[in-house]
Amino acid sequence: MLEIGTKAPDFELPDQNGKMHRLSDYRGQKVILYFYPKDNTSGCTKQACGFSERRPQFSEKGAVILGVSRDSVASHKKFETNHNLGFTLLSDPEMTAIQAYGVWQEKKLYGKTSMGIVRSTYLIDEDGTIVRAMGGVKAADNPQQMLEML
Repeated sequence: MLEIGTKAPDFELPDQNGKMHRLSDYRGQKVILYFYPKDNTSGCTKQACGFSERRPQFSEKGAVILGVSRDSVASHKKFETNHNLGFTLLSDPEMTAIQAYGVWQEKKLYGKTSMGIVRSTYLIDEDGTIVRAMGGVKAADNPQQMLEML
């Protein structure tokens, strides 16, 4: 994970509609940048729906939500449509942002070790500086935690 006070690495990734986004496009706004393992899994769905339900409150506080996983643009589109998410999901199959933000790590599940995305969330300020960095977050609790941090 990156340290608080670090300049957030810029990236360019496609969203669920194929439109390209750069982190630098969001200068002047707070950004909730969260990394999750897989579309349409129970934990990831809880987390995404939690962010979606609170989207008006995030907007009131001047923050945008960006979700990132290795899933394809088509998978993100299905995920957005199935759950009526209403925020940007970025596809990172090459793991450009995933590696830049240090969330591709060794994980243990049922005694088995493998590499994967550790569910992590960054709060980035209007100048592009990381002001909060949380790794290994609980999917259901993370959206409310981030709202309270704003």
